[in-house]
Amino acid sequence: MVVQQVFENLGYSPVRISLGNVETKDAIPEAGVDQLRKSLEQYGFALIDDTKSRIIEKIKNIIIQTVHHSDEELKINYSEYIETQLNRDYAYLSSLFSEIEGITIEKYIILQKIERVKELLVYDELTLSEIAYKMGYSNVAYLSGQFKKVTGLTPSHFKQVKENKRKPLDEV
Repeated sequence: MVVQQVFENLGYSPVRISLGNVETKDAIPEAGVDQLRKSLEQYGFALIDDTKSRIIEKIKNIIIQTVHHSDEELKINYSEYIETQLNRDYAYLSSLFSEIEGITIEKYIILQKIERVKELLVYDELTLSEIAYKMGYSNVAYLSGQFKKVTGLTPSHFKQVKENKRKPLDEV
């Protein structure tokens, strides 16, 4: 809603707004792009206008959508899924992601999955076995090991800790 409001306040009509993407009817002049950038930054948003950064954002959005907002089990591995969604060679995407972000796509996926596991642990509605299955882990031991490697805590100890240890998705 904030993004739509910023665009409309500057006289641009967004046709479609989705996570990380805004489509407008008409091209925005260079001066307008600068105004948009400044207005969006006031609300904590960044305007991404170079191709490589857009690809990185698309990769992140695909992973976040799949890990956090989809209950469907992924039938193919992430590399194939990302390659299919972006219609680009995975080796190129992986290299670009590592170059810009400083971590691999695989590591980013693990970090996102662990954040989702934290969320599910905080909700306390599913057993650890159910969480492991839901998140695509082969067994609880594998999930627990990966969880401890990333957080320094076992899932059960994390559950006992009363303070909020979750990170906002954009900080993962």
